[in-house]
Order: sequence, then C-alpha cells, then structure tokens
Amino acid sequence: MSTITSPYLQGVFAPVDDERDDDELEVLGTLPEALDGTYVRNGPNPAYPPVGRYHVFDGDGMLHAITLRDGRASYRNRWVRSAGLEAEWEAGRALFGGLSEFQLPPQDVIDRVGMMKNTANTNVVEHGGRLLALMEAARPIQVDGRLGTLGEIDFGGRLAGSMTAHPKVDPVTGEMVFFGYSPFPPFLRLHVVDASGALVRSVDVDLLGPVMMHDFAVSATRIVLFDLPAVFDVEAMLSGGAGIRWEPERGARIGVIDRAELAALPADVTSAADITTWIDVEPFYVFHFLNAHDRVVGGIGDQIVVEGCRSPRLPITFGDDVLSEPAQPTLHRWTIDPAAGTVSDEQLDDRPGDFPRVDDRFAGLPARYGYVAATGRWGDEPIAFDSVVKHDLWNGTSEVFDYGAGSYAGEAVFAPDPTRATGSDGATGEHDAGWLLNLVTSPEGETDLVVVDAGALEEVARVRIPRRVPFGFHGNWVESSRWPA
Repeated sequence: MSTITSPYLQGVFAPVDDERDDDELEVLGTLPEALDGTYVRNGPNPAYPPVGRYHVFDGDGMLHAITLRDGRASYRNRWVRSAGLEAEWEAGRALFGGLSEFQLPPQDVIDRVGMMKNTANTNVVEHGGRLLALMEAARPIQVDGRLGTLGEIDFGGRLAGSMTAHPKVDPVTGEMVFFGYSPFPPFLRLHVVDASGALVRSVDVDLLGPVMMHDFAVSATRIVLFDLPAVFDVEAMLSGGAGIRWEPERGARIGVIDRAELAALPADVTSAADITTWIDVEPFYVFHFLNAHDRVVGGIGDQIVVEGCRSPRLPITFGDDVLSEPAQPTLHRWTIDPAAGTVSDEQLDDRPGDFPRVDDRFAGLPARYGYVAATGRWGDEPIAFDSVVKHDLWNGTSEVFDYGAGSYAGEAVFAPDPTRATGSDGATGEHDAGWLLNLVTSPEGETDLVVVDAGALEEVARVRIPRRVPFGFHGNWVESSRWPA
C-alpha cells in the first residue's frame, strides 16, 4: 500500500473504485419536462495509489453521466481507458509519475505508451458527432454514448501534438477552435475544426517560450491568446522536481488573431506570425475564461471584450499539494484594442471564484449572464466551492445561489430551455432561460445533481446519485438529439 497522503485523495476528492449503471434515480422536487439530455462531467479518479507526490491535476479520467428524460433520471460512470491506464491495469499498480513528481514508467511501457499518461481527466465536449474526453497535454480520447472508450483521435492524421481541454465552439458557424501547447518548439499550435468534425486549419503561434496555457478566448471574429509566465522546466521535471514554475520577470502579453485572416491564409502557410498582434501586459494568471465578444467603438474601430477569473499569480503549485498562501482568482474584464495596442483590466467582483460559464448559445457573443463557482471558504481547504454567483454582465449586478452550509459544489453548467426563445445575435431573447446543473456533495458525503432555475435562481429539483461522485473539473449538457449513439 502507498504511504503517500494528499488532501486530493481524501474526503470529497477520494476516488471511487467501481463502474455502475443505475436507472430510476430518486428525484426530489420535479425535473422540468424540457430537460431532455445528458449532463456529463469529467474528473480525476486514480485507479491506483500514486508512485510519487499527488497533484490535483493527476488521476485517471472518470466520466459521470446523468441522463434526464420525461422527468426521470439515470446514472452511469466509466473510467476513460487510456493506453496508460490499460498498462497499469496489466501491471496491477501505478506506473507513471504526476505533475508534482514526474517519474518515468518502465521502458517497455514507454515503448508502448510513451513517457506520460493521457489521463483525459479535465473536460468532456461534444462536437461533430463525437464525444471527446480531454486533458491539455495529449490527444483527445473519443468515447461512445455509453461512455465506452474508443481511443485517441488525431482528426485523420491532421492533428500534430496535443489538444487543449478548453476548445471553443462557435454557436453560429459550428466551428471548433482549439490550440495545443508543448514544452518543445513549436510551443503553441492553433487549430480549426469545421462543423462536421474535420480539422481544416493548423498554424504555429510564436511564443516567448514554453508556457502552460490552460484556456483562451474566442469571439465571433477574433482569437485571443494569453501568453502568461507559467513556464515549463523540463530539466527540473525529469529530475523529479516541479515541471512548471511562476516566472513573472519573463513578462506577459496578449495576442489577437483575426479569424477571417486565419481562414484566408494560403494552405502552405504554417505560421500565424504575420497575422498575430501582441500587446504587453503586467503579469497575472488565468485558468478559465468566461466569454469574449466583439465591440464596435463609434463606428471607427473595434475592440474585443474578454471576461475571466484572474489571479495575481499561478494559484496552484506544482511542487507541493497545497499552497500556504493561495492566490485568489476573481472575475475581471479585459477590453482589448488591437489597432491601438492597448488593454484595460477591470475587476468585476472581489469575491474569489472560478469555473465560469455562460449559456453556450452565446459563446463568442455578448452574453448577458455569467455563472461563477464561488465560496466563502477559499484557502481554508483545497478547492471548496459552495455557491454560484450569477453576474448580470450588462448591468454590473449579481445574485448568489448557495448550495448549503458545508456543501462541495463544482462548475454550474447551463442547460437551455428549448421551449423559450432566445436570440442567436446575443442581443435579444431571454438570456437566462434555462437551468444550472451542478453535482453537489453534502458534508455527509452524499452527492446530488442539483437543478436550479437560472432565471429565478431557485432550486427546482435534485437527483439523488446512488454513490458519492468525487470532486471533478468540467462537464457539459448534451441534448438528446446530439448525444452519440
């Protein structure tokens, strides 16, 4: 047995050891009839005790799916069966080190799998008829409608390198934009996938050096990249030390790429250097962005407005399990003027929070409402959200829904109400017409899928999950018509 201890292997983070299928779950309250689809959430669930210090980003991906239909609910969970996890199952023990203490697996495993395990534990997205489990340092792993693993995909051989865990899907064109970063040149590569799921464009982006770029922003016309000083140190990592360090003296900058110019590049052009505008900014860090949209200023120029959760520095260490002085992220707004070469930074809230989401029908458009996971316990214990803040981004107001004293909640995912009209131009319609879905674990260790009316910010139902679901990262709502067969 491993003697390694970590707060991320205990309590609400403790892994579960089985895969199950449960029908006819108990429902408290009434599930709206219009909720017809599946909420699926990803997160780390290590199959074996770690071989070194455990980081919150380590752990094999496990998908948890709650299907809602006709007022009823069912639950299914499955590990993402990566090649690395299959090798560990064969060996009966963990073989790979993690982010806090990297260790190489045996040579025969390196020959078959590589030096690093694709945990696919961070997000799960549906696009082009595929359901993809994602981590940002590897290729996507496709799963089927029953969460069975189909294997890594490379978009017909066109994807070189990794795929971010936070791709952006344009609700108007259906395009998916994503990037992949690497500790080796080229440090960043940008990709566009069309609505059918075909990768149609890849270009390299010039960075100052290798950095961990977790997320980015996309508006209807621009791609916005944040080159922030969370720097890779491969030498340190291979020596068993922290592979990522905070290096503010390196500087920080924001890059803007016009999507139309990217699409118009000749097929033989593989670099975005000539179409990227860089603007220097003071160092900070962002794990997650809320949204971005275009703004025309007086008919003479245009700006990009980006909102996200900003920390003064990298808020999670990569050498220790818990920060002694956590850097609290708070919601900020950046207004970027590429022509003038300026960026303004406005703090929108002083409450710490992260995991921001909008109604995905307004991704890249002027969404009125944003939803941020929040807590009054930040710093008391690792990652403990207990509420969601609903921000009216147009009027600068906010409301809070509290999941209950001592609760552990994750990211609130917006499920739209298909019976209530909304405008695809981002300017009309009911922007909060739908529900917020969230997995919430009580102090007693019981997990519910809590359904909150996003307009009234009132709980309408909760689905009793027949087992505790470990705290995880990101998920999505997929309507039944889009759920893979």
